[in-house]
Amino acid sequence: MEATDEGLMAAYRDGDAAAFDVLYARHRGPLYRYVLRGVKSAAIAEELYQDIWIRVIEARLGYSPRAKFTTWLYTIAHNRLVDHWRRKELVAAPAEEAEQLPAGAEAAPDRRAEGRQALRRLSKAIEALPHAQREAFLLHEEAGMTTPEIAAATGSAPEAVKSRLRYAYAKLQAAVWDEARDD
Repeated sequence: MEATDEGLMAAYRDGDAAAFDVLYARHRGPLYRYVLRGVKSAAIAEELYQDIWIRVIEARLGYSPRAKFTTWLYTIAHNRLVDHWRRKELVAAPAEEAEQLPAGAEAAPDRRAEGRQALRRLSKAIEALPHAQREAFLLHEEAGMTTPEIAAATGSAPEAVKSRLRYAYAKLQAAVWDEARDD
């Protein structure tokens, strides 16, 4: 049976360093993408990402599984991003292109080009979302968090999160659909 995130974090808190390695491996990709899309700079994202994991390590002794580990982790990430934006007085930074090919896109060159084009449209549409909608969308899609978990991580009401997600998906669908028709 696979250990839960909460069980692994409790084991890490109690001195099992290998448990941290498993948690890190499970969450490194989604957490990094969440941070990168939040700051849109690979250099800043890397710095904040490392800082988030340092804060997890520092907070391990006080960890108590009152909520899902992902809620706890993304609360730390959310708070670190808010601190960054406040300190830098950033609302939106210029985007750096971060392309990833969809699974199975290694086929034909024309399919890869279409895939890259679709990713650029989606990335551009995500960047255009208002901050609160973008954050809710990324926590849902990248971190796999539920509405109540997003609400807990961001300090928002669940109904506000539902609304943000609904508007984000509608805007993304419209933006990607409109650009696809224009191509």
